[in-house]
Amino acid sequence: MRLAELSERSGVTTATIKYYLREGLLPPGERISATQAEYGEEHLRRLRLVRALVQVGRIPVATAREVLTAIDDDRTDQLTRIGTAVAALPQPAPPRRRDETVVTAEALAGELQRRLGWRIVVNNPAHQALVTALAALLRLGYPCAVEQLLPYGTAADGLAAHEIALIGEFASPTTQLEAAVALTVLYEPVLLSLRRLAQAEAATRQLRDPS
Repeated sequence: MRLAELSERSGVTTATIKYYLREGLLPPGERISATQAEYGEEHLRRLRLVRALVQVGRIPVATAREVLTAIDDDRTDQLTRIGTAVAALPQPAPPRRRDETVVTAEALAGELQRRLGWRIVVNNPAHQALVTALAALLRLGYPCAVEQLLPYGTAADGLAAHEIALIGEFASPTTQLEAAVALTVLYEPVLLSLRRLAQAEAATRQLRDPS
């Protein structure tokens, strides 16, 4: 397809597509003349992924380029590529300093993951973000004992198994990698929205005056 058709099918303007091409987010098309190129279905699929990252996930272009580079790196196994690609997505900041509260949060995060049967990878950005979140709860005096956190971990465990099964439905390894990134970005707001809707529903059921 020509650039105009790629724009029409993807819903992305030609100017934006040209920008993505210049920034290396989209591979160049097959040159058919000095001024024209043709694009295939792989360009359309990649363009939808870029749009999910940049426009929906609000990920900076430079970060999106890192994610796509990890996806395209076939020198490592599939598990490593998925982990690298997802880890390149924006993450909450790790703790600024390691004080007594952070040490307690680290122990709490480790114990929670052990109870769930998970490996503990301290340099994983998600692990560090968990420590930051738990430290904030501890400082403010809100409940965050392991028993109180286990329901969150159990729910996350089930969701992760569901998402990995969804990724496995895609045929090619590259498409699976793209799906892993896209689902991480696109399903997080779905999860947050459903959680808040569930909170509203639970509050209505439990706190409504029976009279």
